[in-house]
Amino acid sequence: MAKLYFYYSTMNAGKSTILLQSAYNYKERGMDTLLFTPAIDTRYGQGNITSRIGLQKEAISFHTDFNLFDYTQAQKQQNPKLTCLFIDEAQFLTKQQVRQLTEIVDTLNLPVLAYGLRNDFCGETFEGSLYLLIWADNLVEIKTICFCGKKAIMNTRIDKQGHAIREGKNVHIGGNESYIAMCRKHFWEAK
Repeated sequence: MAKLYFYYSTMNAGKSTILLQSAYNYKERGMDTLLFTPAIDTRYGQGNITSRIGLQKEAISFHTDFNLFDYTQAQKQQNPKLTCLFIDEAQFLTKQQVRQLTEIVDTLNLPVLAYGLRNDFCGETFEGSLYLLIWADNLVEIKTICFCGKKAIMNTRIDKQGHAIREGKNVHIGGNESYIAMCRKHFWEAK
């Protein structure tokens, strides 16, 4: 029975690495998958999922009005070996796109594994994350640590000098140069 999974964490916890490893496992067993990544994330080129440790795979780039259900249904009709969907940076999904993922699971009977952030640098949820937290069948936390050794649950945006940024746009694409994962205590102290 297919399910919608939301694997969530802070920045730099290894979400993309785990996604790419899982997709490889399917491919190794002769099963086809679809990999999606948001068009807004162009750090490694359009339509690429890249991990910090250097793993990379081409993916389908989606924007906010891209219909994931329609695309997947058409692909499933052409390829009966299609077995699973993977979504990187799932926090950038819209509410409607998360709803489409539920339809893929419930109608097309395909599992969907979505990987993303739970919250932004202000401690607020992203739209995609909010509806994944509500509608996913399984929630899986990928753990990482703060510099103090406690579990990191917050994302802190930093400037070039490493100081916490307290305000700005909700979306700023970046990696280690822009974000630090922190425990709640150090997140509030940095703010």
